[in-house]
Amino acid sequence: MDYIRRIVDDEIDKRKDAFNAINIVGPKGCGKTRTAKERCNTIIEFQDEEKRDGYLTIAETSPKLLLKNPKPILFDEWQDAVKVWGTIRKDCDDHPDSVGEYYLTGSSSKKVDTPHTGTERITELSMYPMTLWETGESNGQISISKIIEDENYEFEGAMSTISLEDLFFAVCRGGWPRCMALKSRDAKLEIAKDYYKQIYKKDISAIDRVKRNPEWARALIWSYARNMATKAKKTSLYADVKATQNVTDGTLDTYVEKLEELYVIKDIDAWTPQIRSKTAIRSGKKHIFIDPSIAMAALGIGPDYFNNDLDLFGHAFENLVLRDLMVYAENHEARILHYADDMGLEADAIYQMADGRYALIEIKTGVNKIPEAEKSLLKFKEIIKKHNEEALKNPEHPKAVYREPAALIVICATAPMGYTTENGVKIIPVGCLRD
Repeated sequence: MDYIRRIVDDEIDKRKDAFNAINIVGPKGCGKTRTAKERCNTIIEFQDEEKRDGYLTIAETSPKLLLKNPKPILFDEWQDAVKVWGTIRKDCDDHPDSVGEYYLTGSSSKKVDTPHTGTERITELSMYPMTLWETGESNGQISISKIIEDENYEFEGAMSTISLEDLFFAVCRGGWPRCMALKSRDAKLEIAKDYYKQIYKKDISAIDRVKRNPEWARALIWSYARNMATKAKKTSLYADVKATQNVTDGTLDTYVEKLEELYVIKDIDAWTPQIRSKTAIRSGKKHIFIDPSIAMAALGIGPDYFNNDLDLFGHAFENLVLRDLMVYAENHEARILHYADDMGLEADAIYQMADGRYALIEIKTGVNKIPEAEKSLLKFKEIIKKHNEEALKNPEHPKAVYREPAALIVICATAPMGYTTENGVKIIPVGCLRD
């Protein structure tokens, strides 16, 4: 199978010119090893059964010998030979002018402690499952970063061909590169199902070699799946588990920590400007899965299920879009946040660039929800504007002023075409979205 260029390749291109070693981290099965292999002249795979014993012996007794191979060199599953980390670190110290010579990849289910950090020597880069643009389901005609950066950027008229049924399938299949090599649609759905089972049966214990109860892990993932793309409190999530399992909150805290380290679940932080002084900001985190297919597997749901439950699909679709936005944000040194307050003001996502510019984003399934989303975004912008006017009324004692959004965006599952409304809100079909 030919290599499909990943969005993270752009970031690797930047880092390899600044650092001598790059450690690519992320969920297992997201393509870390394949991406690194494309750049290397020597591949040292510590899981290669034919060479494993020899590699491990050298790595334990004289790891410097491994660095004498043609560069760049990939050390795959480097956690099996921890001395490699320190050896590479020292080589970076000894050759400060050298760059792009070493790549490290490994399983998220193996956590090891290294005697030294790689600060300023080994840079760490996160990689996620494939976005709709990488899988080819989005045609990539609309760049979200260009919308924010360039007020004259033209995207109107870009057409989407992705159907709702295609999206039903996409959230259940996920963004796993292995699926791209399979022809059968049913076979593609099996990848996420197997991944999910491996998480709660093996990986939850393998990550730090501490035996954990697979049923507690399964119930916890199920609870998170029921509440994906929401700000459900941990007390509610844990209550789901404790309804059928005899487990304490403290134990579940450690399970959540390990699921985060395994890149299974992730919390999106709240954007917290005090734009309405008497209004309480709901600063709780929004819970999502690194890939929505894990949640679908946990719930036992296939694509056909959504024909009768568009409400659940709305949550799955939001998780899907947030996954893609996270990948795009990583490539532009941006952040993904969310906002909600007690007065009903909210934004499903805030895409904040490194220079402070940001977009307020609503994520909707149907085009019939676009007017409602537009109204909400315009209200949000107006409140920020009024806050700033009030803050500057007393020039001698001005209060905090907040930057107005660079763009108001609705990302829609079923919108057939990209356009800008009369009020300036950008409508982006998900089938056109890219970084």
